[in-house]
Amino acid sequence: METNKIRELVKEAEALHKDFQKCFLRAYSLSSSWNFEELKNILSELYEIVEKKFEVAFRIANMSPLLGEDFERLAKELQKNEHQMKFRLEELFLLVESPKVSFTEKARINASIQRLLQFYRVYDYSITQTIQKLIGELEGLMFISEEKKLPPANVVGKIKRIEDLDEKLGLLISFIHYLYNSPSWVHKVEEALRDWHSKGLLWVEVRNVESNSGVEREHAAKILEGLTLIGVVEKRERGGEYVYKLRGFGED
Repeated sequence: METNKIRELVKEAEALHKDFQKCFLRAYSLSSSWNFEELKNILSELYEIVEKKFEVAFRIANMSPLLGEDFERLAKELQKNEHQMKFRLEELFLLVESPKVSFTEKARINASIQRLLQFYRVYDYSITQTIQKLIGELEGLMFISEEKKLPPANVVGKIKRIEDLDEKLGLLISFIHYLYNSPSWVHKVEEALRDWHSKGLLWVEVRNVESNSGVEREHAAKILEGLTLIGVVEKRERGGEYVYKLRGFGED
C-alpha cells in the first residue's frame, strides 16, 4: 500500500535528521577553534547525510498528492528545507576543497560557517516540526481509514468532497442572504458584467465589477460566486485570480 511506503519514508526522514543533528553538534566546536581537516571531514559526513535526506524528501513529495493538500504542502516544505541545507553545505564545501588556505580564504570560511550555524537553528526547528506534522497527518488518516475500513487515499477523497460541499453550501447561504437582503446588489453585479461584455471585455475581474456596480469588492466577489454556483455566471482562473462572464455570452 502506498500509504505504508510513505509512512516508512517519513520514519526514515526522521531517523536521518537525528543522525544529522548528532553530526552537526560537532560543527559547533569549529566556530571557536580552527581545524581544517576536521572541518572537511564533518562537511563530508553532513553532505552525505543531507543527500540521503533530500532524496527521501523528494520521494515523499512525489507521493504526497495521494494524501491530500495539507500533507502535500508539508512534504514540499520538507523538500524545500532539505534543498536549502544541501545548497549551503555545497557552498561551504567548495571553499574548503583546496588543501592550502590563505588568511583571506580562512576568513571567508569562518564567515560561511557562522552563516551555516545560524541557518541550522531555523532549519532544525522547521524540519523537526514538519516531520512531526507529517507523522500526525499520517496517523490521523490511518486511524480514520481503520475506523471506516477504507484505504487512506479514499478517506482523503471523501474528506475533500465533504470540504467542497461545505464550501459550496457556505457560498449558497451567503448568496441567499444577498438575494433577500440586498437584491439590488445582485442586479447591479449582473448588469456590471453585461455592461463590460458590451464594451468588448469577455472575462471580467472583480475589481471591474466593483467599479461599474458600486458594490464593494468583497460583496461583489461573493455574489459572483453565488451566481456561478447557480449557473448564471461562468468563471475561470487567470493570473492567480478569478475572472467571470455571464453564461452563454460570447465565445473565447
